[in-house]
Amino acid sequence: MRPIPQRLNFASVAAGLFIKMKLSTFFARRFVAGDTIEEALEVVKRLNSKGIKATLDYLGEDCSREADARRSCEEYIALLQKIAESKADSNVSLKLSQLGFGFNEKLTRELLEKILDEAARHDNFVRIDMEGSALTQRTLDLFKDVFLKHKNVGIVIQAYLRRSEKDIQELVSLGARVRLCKGAYKEPDSVAFPDKKDVNSNYDHLAEALLKAPLPAFATHDDERIAAAVAAANRAGLQKDRYEIQMLYGLRSKRWDDLRSKGHSVRVYIPYGTHWFPYFYRRLRERKENILFVLNNILD
Repeated sequence: MRPIPQRLNFASVAAGLFIKMKLSTFFARRFVAGDTIEEALEVVKRLNSKGIKATLDYLGEDCSREADARRSCEEYIALLQKIAESKADSNVSLKLSQLGFGFNEKLTRELLEKILDEAARHDNFVRIDMEGSALTQRTLDLFKDVFLKHKNVGIVIQAYLRRSEKDIQELVSLGARVRLCKGAYKEPDSVAFPDKKDVNSNYDHLAEALLKAPLPAFATHDDERIAAAVAAANRAGLQKDRYEIQMLYGLRSKRWDDLRSKGHSVRVYIPYGTHWFPYFYRRLRERKENILFVLNNILD
């Protein structure tokens, strides 16, 4: 048999990879606020001028070397200092895998506490992003441990995980600040709800339970989820400044403005840095729904 089918297959794979790289580049230009702290803070200032808050995320995950983990720590310390100097209304978000969680948990804790100490000096707040389910329990264990000493740290819970109701109950009892999101990683059905309707139902259920925690954050671009969370807050007698609605930079900016005009506290998650390709390619590779979601909402 002639090798033409193999060449065609290779060409198809190469074309697919090229398209994904182009999509990633396009997404990066729209959804990443530049390469540097200064560029990111310019975006924050524009949002602050409209009454919108921010959380800054220095891109980088799954680092495998101590030197890289320490550089990420140094970047976050510099970021917190620059936020304070500029008087920007922004906190920060980070991933533990960026601080060496995959190979040295002791190092991760050391670096995380350095960042939390720096944030405390500037009366600021740090949110630990949640990653894939393989890290969920370890992330929560480390969070609960450092929360005993550092009250300026919060966590994220993913509504598509079956375990999340129990996690929310524990975190509410702890008095922790929680951001609730749907979840973006590819997970097996045994771990996560496979059907969108079940994820949505669980999100609404968890959002109501989360109202008992301090300053709950509802991270979603789904108008029905926002409406359900706001209705639950109204029933609980919670004022609009006692919870936050959070969205991603580059998506649904008109909706940010609309919510803010109605008195809601809105915070936008803003990534920056040069390590954008792994961030986007991983998510495009993991779930086609991520691409469809962005394409469906990009013009709003």
